[in-house]
Amino acid sequence: MKNFIVLLREPDGRKDAHQEDEIKTHQLNWKNWLTKYQQEGKLVGGSSLTLEGNLIKGNDAQVTKGLHEVGTEIVGGFLLLKAEDLNEATAIAQTCPIYEFDGYAEVREFKQQ
Repeated sequence: MKNFIVLLREPDGRKDAHQEDEIKTHQLNWKNWLTKYQQEGKLVGGSSLTLEGNLIKGNDAQVTKGLHEVGTEIVGGFLLLKAEDLNEATAIAQTCPIYEFDGYAEVREFKQQ
């Protein structure tokens, strides 16, 4: 088994309004999805991320308050998966609920040493 990270990108939740029932359904879908892959031993970690952070840039490592955004898009969280190969990890990531609110995922294998 190989190790993979799935970076979850999504619209900044502070800028999009969703109905309360949509949010509850989305949260339940995530809970069910996480439970399924944890029980299968495929999901070994991960977390959503807060909407606060600091950026560090430049040769002088200047710190500014805020998140890296591309338009209104942010990294909203990550998953750590165990899979046979990139195809299996991608297939797992294709089933996660990130897409319900216009998010998307990037699947990358950890460099093996």
